[in-house]
Amino acid sequence: MRTAREYVNPVIENLPPSGIRRFFDLVANTKGVISLGVGEPDFVTPWHIREACFYGLERGYTMYTSNFGMPELRKEISSFVEKNYEVAYEPLEETLVTVGASEAVDLAMRALLVAGEEVLVPEPCYVSYAPTVTMAGGIPIQVPTYVEDDFQLTSKALEAKVTDKTKLLVLCYPNNPTGAIMARDELLEIARFVEKHDLLVLADEIYADMTYEGKHQCFAALPGMRDRTILINGFSKNYAMTGWRIGYACGHAEFIAQMTKIHQYTILCAPIMGQMAALEALKNGQSEKERMLIEYDQRRRFVVGRFNQIGLHCFTPRGAFYAFPSIKATGLTSEEFCEKLLKEEQVAVVPGNAFGTSGEGFIRVSYASSMANLTAALDRIEAFVQRYKG
Repeated sequence: MRTAREYVNPVIENLPPSGIRRFFDLVANTKGVISLGVGEPDFVTPWHIREACFYGLERGYTMYTSNFGMPELRKEISSFVEKNYEVAYEPLEETLVTVGASEAVDLAMRALLVAGEEVLVPEPCYVSYAPTVTMAGGIPIQVPTYVEDDFQLTSKALEAKVTDKTKLLVLCYPNNPTGAIMARDELLEIARFVEKHDLLVLADEIYADMTYEGKHQCFAALPGMRDRTILINGFSKNYAMTGWRIGYACGHAEFIAQMTKIHQYTILCAPIMGQMAALEALKNGQSEKERMLIEYDQRRRFVVGRFNQIGLHCFTPRGAFYAFPSIKATGLTSEEFCEKLLKEEQVAVVPGNAFGTSGEGFIRVSYASSMANLTAALDRIEAFVQRYKG
C-alpha cells in the first residue's frame, strides 16, 4: 500500500494552510491572550434575530428548503439589495442563499472557471480567494495594492497583469484586511478595464454596510456591470451572525443556476434555522446594525490614533473593522512582530503577509473588540514597540 500522502490530490496537498489559522494555533497554546486577530464581531446576535430562530423551531421548521433558499428570504434579499445598492435582481432566479459568503465565493469560482484560466486577485486580500481559484483549476494572479495609493486598485496595476487567459477579477471593498474603500469614480475606471478586456467580476461586498465615510458603491450597480458581476454578501459581519453561516450571491440567472447546481450536490441548502434568522435581520435589524456601526467607528478612531501615537504609521480605514498599521519601524518582519508580541506581551494580531506578499511589513488588527481590551492591548503594543524601536 502507498503512503497516505501518495493518495492525496497534489493540488490540495500543495495548498498552504491559512496564514491566519496557522498563527492562531500558536494563540491557542498561550494563556492570558488579548486577541485582536479574529474577524468576528464581539457583539452577540441581537435578541430578536435569535428569537425568530427559536420561534421557528417551536413551530417545527426543521426541514430542507429549496436549493436556492427560502423564497421569502430571497425576496427580502432582492428588495434589500435594490433599496440599498441600487441594483435589481429577480429573487427566484438571480438570488442564491449560501452557507456563508465563503461558500458563495467557492461556488462562483467552480461554476465559472475552466482549467488554466486566470483570475486577477488584488492583494492584500482575504485569505480564501487564491486557494478557491486553485481548487477550481484556475490560476490566481496577484495584483499588489499599496498604502501610498490608500490600498486602492488601479487600472494601471491591472493592465500589468492581464493576459489573454484572464477571465475574472476579484474585488473586495471595503477591504479585508486594510479597511480601504473605493469611490464611484475610482470603480468606474475599473469597470472600463473590465469591459475593455471582456472580464467577469466577483464582487465580495460583505463589509458594504460598514462604510464610515460616504456611501458604499456597489460594483454591480455601475453602468454595464450588472450582468458581468456576481455580487456576494452575507449576515456575519453586519448583524453579528458569524456562526449562523448565511450568505448570498446575486447575479445573472445563468451564473446562479450553475452555482446552484454545485450547491445542490454538495450542500443541498443552507440550514432553515439560519435562513429564518436572516429573514428577521433584514426585516427588523436596521437599528441594531446602526448601533454596532457607531460603536465600531468610535473604536476605529481610537485604534488608528493610538497606533500613530505609538509610532506605527496607520492608514485610516474607511470600512470594515480592521486597522492595518505598518510595523516597518521596528525592523521586524510581520511574522516576527506577531510571534514576539504574542510571546512577550500576550497580544494576538495577524501578520500582514498572511493576506499576500504585499502585506509584508504590516499587521492586521481587528477592532471588533471591547474598548477595555483595545486599550489594554494597545498599552502592551506600545511597550513592545518601544523596546524594539529603541
